[in-house]
Amino acid sequence: MSTMLETSELPAVFDGVKLAAVAAALYVIVRCLNLKSPTAPPELIYQDSALARFLLKSCPLLTKEYVPPLIWGKSGHIQTALYGKMGRVRSPHPYGLRKYLTMPDGATATFDLFEPQSEHCIGEDVTMVICPGIANHSEKQYIRTFVDYAQKNGYRCAVLNHLGALPNIELTSPRMFTYGCTWEFSAMVNYIKKTYPQTQLVVVGFSLGGNIVCKYLGESQANQERVLCCVSVCQGYSALRAQETFMQWDQCRRFYNFLMADNMKKIILSHRQVLFGDNLKKPQSLSDADLSKLYTATSLMQIDDNVMRKFHGYSSLKEYYEEESCLHYLHRIYVPLLLVNAADDPLVHESLLSIPRALSEKRENVMYVLPLHGGHLGFFEGSVLFPEPLTWMDKLVVQYANAICQWEKTKSHCSDTEQSVSGPE
Repeated sequence: MSTMLETSELPAVFDGVKLAAVAAALYVIVRCLNLKSPTAPPELIYQDSALARFLLKSCPLLTKEYVPPLIWGKSGHIQTALYGKMGRVRSPHPYGLRKYLTMPDGATATFDLFEPQSEHCIGEDVTMVICPGIANHSEKQYIRTFVDYAQKNGYRCAVLNHLGALPNIELTSPRMFTYGCTWEFSAMVNYIKKTYPQTQLVVVGFSLGGNIVCKYLGESQANQERVLCCVSVCQGYSALRAQETFMQWDQCRRFYNFLMADNMKKIILSHRQVLFGDNLKKPQSLSDADLSKLYTATSLMQIDDNVMRKFHGYSSLKEYYEEESCLHYLHRIYVPLLLVNAADDPLVHESLLSIPRALSEKRENVMYVLPLHGGHLGFFEGSVLFPEPLTWMDKLVVQYANAICQWEKTKSHCSDTEQSVSGPE
């Protein structure tokens, strides 16, 4: 009799175990996908000014809640992984012309030029000069998607290809792109200014590209001539502060660090003959020992210390990060500046976000936008599972640029009206 009771109770025990396992799995899924996180408009930090009020009225995305795909869009890791793996969905293929510029040190800078596909909203010639993320170029899907959207909104687009990043373009000098070298970007901008003397510029940088464009503008007041505004998306602002956080395991940053280092190793090694061969022009501090250390490197910091800093003769990693970060140049930017980060970006530690926050609290030309979700250059939108081809980021950059163009045209019109009313003295 007791045996029969025990066997009848076993199914109930197993059902309890199954129920507990399902509950545990659901709990992990909810936590990992961050499903309980609310959707909300992005946090905005800015100084009250006529420009800020105009932007809030002209850019609905600044005050409208950003709604990522329901199932996975609230996970910064998945947003980042999808951006890293596939870039964008159904990415278009805009047609552009590749331009080659010879640099003073013999390097060959390249950029791709895309003409507008429609008239601009203010009826004038406006060019977006775009700097992609680390080791990226114009052929990346997220760049293609953004360029296509900008073209359809009347913008000419010039996209820098980071030196050494394109797989089919050989280096012509023993130097690659670095964290903050602005030489190639400056050469591209100068070409655009000379070739299109009537055009005005909108400067756009993604991730590492955000650091480069902000540093470029802050290096010289002359660099801001004919620039309407600048937009920086998902940059970290200070490599020196970021290096410690990149070695931490929270938010899996150490793992991301390893993946990016592995990609950088592949790119550097694809140019091994030019960078490490018997080249009289190669940096004297670059040796075969550095090549050996490169093979065993597991972090970007190791690669930067053994290879990247030596392209420009920095004596230490600290000096390299200090000099090539835009942190000390941001306060020298006087054109309207939009800084965008995501609160759940696994690559940019929250401590780094105090930099744009403090800047936007002091400077009237700066607006800081911080949505809850988006990951690193993800910002996918969609209803439940499948994302839309265009992202919130693509729309925001173009919407902001349109608003600034309208603001500048309104100012110019008001100035002309005042002069005609007052008449010659």
